[in-house]
Amino acid sequence: MQDDEHDIEELTSDLARLRIAFVNVYFVGAERKRTATPWVLVDAGLTSGAAQILGIAAERYGPEVKPSAVILTHGHFDHVGALEALLGVWDVPVYAHALELPFLTGRSDYPPPDPTVGRGLVARLSPAYPERGTDFTGRVQPLPGDGTVPGMPGWRWVHTPGHSPGHVSLFRDADRTLVAGDAICTTRQDSVFSVVTQRKELNGPPAYFTIDWDKARQSAQALAALQPSIIATGHGEPMTGAAAAEALAALAADFDRQARPRKGRYVSQPVATDEDGVVMLPPPPRERRLPWGTMSGVAAAAVAGTWLYRRFNRRTPTS
Repeated sequence: MQDDEHDIEELTSDLARLRIAFVNVYFVGAERKRTATPWVLVDAGLTSGAAQILGIAAERYGPEVKPSAVILTHGHFDHVGALEALLGVWDVPVYAHALELPFLTGRSDYPPPDPTVGRGLVARLSPAYPERGTDFTGRVQPLPGDGTVPGMPGWRWVHTPGHSPGHVSLFRDADRTLVAGDAICTTRQDSVFSVVTQRKELNGPPAYFTIDWDKARQSAQALAALQPSIIATGHGEPMTGAAAAEALAALAADFDRQARPRKGRYVSQPVATDEDGVVMLPPPPRERRLPWGTMSGVAAAAVAGTWLYRRFNRRTPTS
């Protein structure tokens, strides 16, 4: 059931999705407005969503009940934007995969987004998206090596790299619920139309920020093997039932044709990373003079991009 006022949707008795503009965060823990109950926040959305997250948390669990932890599927700007503000209110631990820590402790920036993947307008505008790493030194720590998820009994984390080096998805075997982060999407995240309308269709990770397509394919295959009954992603509406598992299996089986771009900076040669972050970037595409038609398209993209930015991120300060 979805609360239209807050864009929040109950997926199970203890899992709820909050959509902040074009990205989702998840509340894990049964709703208790009068008595304290343990709960966890998965991802932190955009900077502009801090007040919304705090408000929903207070409504669901009580104004004085902070989460036991924040779990990050990865550290891209639209998944950690509100984290600094939230940690200013909540003194709680943050967990991410060890290979994501360089980008969350100021040791490395993410690779530049790739507008040459040749998809929709959102991809073409991607050079405007922040790739700079954040610094939560002293607040963020690695997820346990045994696959358990702090504060989320019954769940396990699955390493699903490709979109980022330390990307993880979360899975609960008891009811086969999958929180996939950006390893897959349930909308075409490269398309303005799909982003605005939230048109539901299973897709690979957002192409403009994906840095290793072989690993992205392997991650999709690993998730398909779980046969999830609920697929909750970082972008797009949830998918449920047998059709969700079937769609994921079909995507994994035909990933290179359905999800992998035909061209792009990282399509043929992935970014090389290690425990310290980025160690090798493929060379950028050769610059070419743009024909008039393309320049007109770029101008139209700029107008649409400005509208999209104002529509979805009114309260986000520019950096």
